[in-house]
Amino acid sequence: MMCVSIWEEIFEKLQNIPRIHPLLLERAESIQSEHDTISHQLSTGNEFNQELSTKFSNLGIIIDIFNQYKLNLSSLGDLLEIIDEPNQDDEILTEALEEIDDLLPSLTKTIRTLQNRLLPPLKFNDKPTIIELRPGIGGNEASLFTEDLMQMYINFANQQKWKWEMVSKSEGSNGFVNEVILNINEPGSYNSLRFESGVHRVQRIPSTESKGRIHTSTSAVVILPKMSEGNENSLKDDERQFKSGEVRIDTMRAGGKGGQHVNTTDSAVRLVHIPTGIIVMQQDERSQPKNKAKAFSILRSRLAQLEKEKEYNDQRKLRTDQVTTTDRSDKIRTYNYPQNRVTDHRCGFSLHDLQGCMNGTKLGELIDRLEEHEFESRLQDLINSK
Repeated sequence: MMCVSIWEEIFEKLQNIPRIHPLLLERAESIQSEHDTISHQLSTGNEFNQELSTKFSNLGIIIDIFNQYKLNLSSLGDLLEIIDEPNQDDEILTEALEEIDDLLPSLTKTIRTLQNRLLPPLKFNDKPTIIELRPGIGGNEASLFTEDLMQMYINFANQQKWKWEMVSKSEGSNGFVNEVILNINEPGSYNSLRFESGVHRVQRIPSTESKGRIHTSTSAVVILPKMSEGNENSLKDDERQFKSGEVRIDTMRAGGKGGQHVNTTDSAVRLVHIPTGIIVMQQDERSQPKNKAKAFSILRSRLAQLEKEKEYNDQRKLRTDQVTTTDRSDKIRTYNYPQNRVTDHRCGFSLHDLQGCMNGTKLGELIDRLEEHEFESRLQDLINSK
């Protein structure tokens, strides 16, 4: 019989494996049954059904993870039986223990992935992303911080090998940025980046500070699901989404930098969504149709986000993570340069590698922590609903 101390060591390792709630396992079995039913329908149907095929494919991703989970559990059970055999050969025992050590990280990762997949899908989680950044409190330092955040998201997109583009970047008369809009053209990127919506606070000594005092500034970040391509080919489809008279379209001459052509043609476009009062202005392109397409793309994304927030507020009377003010007290995250620390106040996690976060290599670690935090909240909602 195995030594008690070895069993205690194994038991301690097993305690660190996350447990899947029975409700989620029930949902997995239900998805398995639905997947089998659709498979039968597709194999016996006379005509190709795109909707069923897409659903079959999406459910198949969850089933593959579920099967991997069951396979890992079975392998773990077999290894524990080997270890529990009386008078077991020392070499076989050692190999079994090594295999358990190799298996547990894979099992843990599979469980976490499966848990997130088994929760009801979030709206727009398969969409690309529009990122809007604007300086908050702090004057020129807030503008500089906004550019730093812009670069952080560009770095992160590059790390993920996501295609991105600058939609617009406007500056005030003082030469400092007052708005940046980026497109992250990767389907599903919204599911990760949605956590970035809110007020970001920075604490650091500005380069212009002669007495070495730490200043506090803020920047507002808004993450939107990208609902269309935002080009001339998608413009007609975007315009069809709105009823006659729902959107007022104004054209005007663009202002600011850009040369003689920009300032002497009516290329700038302003959209006003009458029911909500949302205003979108685009003037970066020389072509009026291109500016119009970009403006409609942004408008649709802002309206989609409003729809999502309304849905959340109807289901749960909780404050959303979207920006409500750029006041320092409304922060979601603090970037403390003197202490080399980034703290996310929603999950209470601190990352002691500020430069790693800003260059994009460590931002994913913050996002992972927020996903874990959100998972616990959503799972509790699911349990309470039952």
